[in-house]
Amino acid sequence: MNTHVARAPGTQPALPKVNAVDALYSKVSWRIIPLLIVCYMVAYLDRINIGYAQLQMKQVLSFSDAVYGLGAGIFFIGYFLFEVPSNLMLEKIGARKTLLRIMVCWGIVAAAMMFVQTPTQFYVLRFLLGVFEAGFFPGIILYLTFWYPSARRGQMIAIFMAATTVASVIAGPLCGGIMKYLDGANGLAGWQWLFLVQGLPATLLGIVAYFYLQDKPEDAHWLSASEKKALRTNLDNDQKNVACASHASLGQMLRDRKVYVLALVYFLLLGATYTMIFWVPTLIKSWGVADLMQIGLYAALPSLIGVFGMILIGRHSDKHSERRWHFAASVAIAAVGLGLTTLTQGNLGASLAALSLSVIGIAAATPLFFTITTEYLSKVGAAAGIALISSLGNLGAAASPAVTGAITAKTGSPVYSMYLVMALYLLSGIVLLLAVRSAKAPKSIQA
Repeated sequence: MNTHVARAPGTQPALPKVNAVDALYSKVSWRIIPLLIVCYMVAYLDRINIGYAQLQMKQVLSFSDAVYGLGAGIFFIGYFLFEVPSNLMLEKIGARKTLLRIMVCWGIVAAAMMFVQTPTQFYVLRFLLGVFEAGFFPGIILYLTFWYPSARRGQMIAIFMAATTVASVIAGPLCGGIMKYLDGANGLAGWQWLFLVQGLPATLLGIVAYFYLQDKPEDAHWLSASEKKALRTNLDNDQKNVACASHASLGQMLRDRKVYVLALVYFLLLGATYTMIFWVPTLIKSWGVADLMQIGLYAALPSLIGVFGMILIGRHSDKHSERRWHFAASVAIAAVGLGLTTLTQGNLGASLAALSLSVIGIAAATPLFFTITTEYLSKVGAAAGIALISSLGNLGAAASPAVTGAITAKTGSPVYSMYLVMALYLLSGIVLLLAVRSAKAPKSIQA
């Protein structure tokens, strides 16, 4: 963990010793991060379990690849429309009330997916799931800026976002097992049990988060007065690793062209990433694996490797106070891994190894991107800016599954879709390198 403590130019604030600072942030992290990780894991499962459910749904409900791709993507339309209002509301009412609203509503809708019988019902519930989940991810990113300065934020965002990769590890065996072993229980299909079992926990976690979390350090009864003061001092004297904006108002942030360039980077990144998320089960099936449980187990291996990769890369980025090239390297690793995957078709072991390499880059790229985003935006524009960039970027995830689904249906092979995904990853790295500049070397002191 980075032990540099930022200070305002020309001042020497009285700060705790290095070990005390590390102990304080460890205390904060153990208090808030585990619950946030569990919440995000459930959110992620409810978002991506459609990738596994469709293996049965398309047989029972006669959904085509095009219907499935559109339904998978339409989630992000609802997400786009309500993300900015949700984050602005979080800034006013706090994270606890926001998480309660979001998680209770999305849990109910996620479970209701078990009743889907027609494409229209499928589209409506996927849209509502996006509406109710909107604001969860950017809200947590904003929430972390209330607790951690820039020098510590890269690793913490990576640890929080490891939830998605851990969820991917769990998702394969869990989804495959539920669909295989509960299929027909009490007259319900396996895919129906999948939505029910993975949807309802979100509602319970929303209630837990409301009573367990605090909106900001000053509200934390488990911190002493001196600990609260130390956290506030670090936040007030924060220094950035990338050249940051000086937005004086929300309107000025909305007129900043670089905000929209960052949204484009996220559009490209998320479009590529969610194509992979939704189609990995189908990709593994195309390698000759038919058993649902085996598909889930094979899908878990790359995700497990990705967990360690993303945390190590995030830690390395914090240690060297560098974001841009770490992001570019991550998306390049993702593209190279996918390229190798297309060359190893028919060889299950080699394909899994190539996919694992790709997932390291995929997993590391998103936390690095949002660390860059939080460092670029001013405090005035952070809430709306994070949500705006996230919501615009999510349009990439709305479009890409439908596009790649159409390509796969047209060609009869997922390989051609992978070429598009590789291009999206590489382009996101190039655009970010051109748009974002490094900050001047910050002055720091050893606490």
